[in-house]
Amino acid sequence: MTIHIRENKITKQTLIPEKERIWVIGAMAVSVLLVLWGLWNMLNLPSATLHSRRFEETFKSYGSIARLALFFVLANYVLLFIVKQRVWNRMGNIKKWIVLLLRFVRKWHTPIAILAIAFILLHVVAVFMYGFKFDFTSISGLLALLVLLPVPVSGLFRYKRLDRKWHLRSGLIFAVLFLMHAFL
Repeated sequence: MTIHIRENKITKQTLIPEKERIWVIGAMAVSVLLVLWGLWNMLNLPSATLHSRRFEETFKSYGSIARLALFFVLANYVLLFIVKQRVWNRMGNIKKWIVLLLRFVRKWHTPIAILAIAFILLHVVAVFMYGFKFDFTSISGLLALLVLLPVPVSGLFRYKRLDRKWHLRSGLIFAVLFLMHAFL
């Protein structure tokens, strides 16, 4: 009598899914290099330059790049909302294009968000180097930054389905504060 022993393949589940891991790690590496390069450049500026119009344009450009990246990241939720609407069921061709666009945006959601956070960090450091003002724009930006802090952490838990929608909730609160900071 032969006993068949079946080996169970136990696959070690990682925090980031394998299909996204290369892009997430690549975005993290680029972000770290970007932040280090930006900080090095800002720290090596003469002190007279820190309060000039040129430096103000520098931190505003960091914010503008972050804004574009965040619009891409937020497009994931907007497109998902649009696809769920029943009106598109009658317009199958348009819905197919929106679903295709949603797949593209969903694939790049995390890497672009990581890059956006790098530009946000550079923007924040540059603002504090330039001189933080207690006005609506600065306060709303600071509040948006504080709300942004749990978003990437809850995003990691989102991969394991452990976040209980905190990623979405904190992300939406951040989006509102970010839009107030950017446009009001």
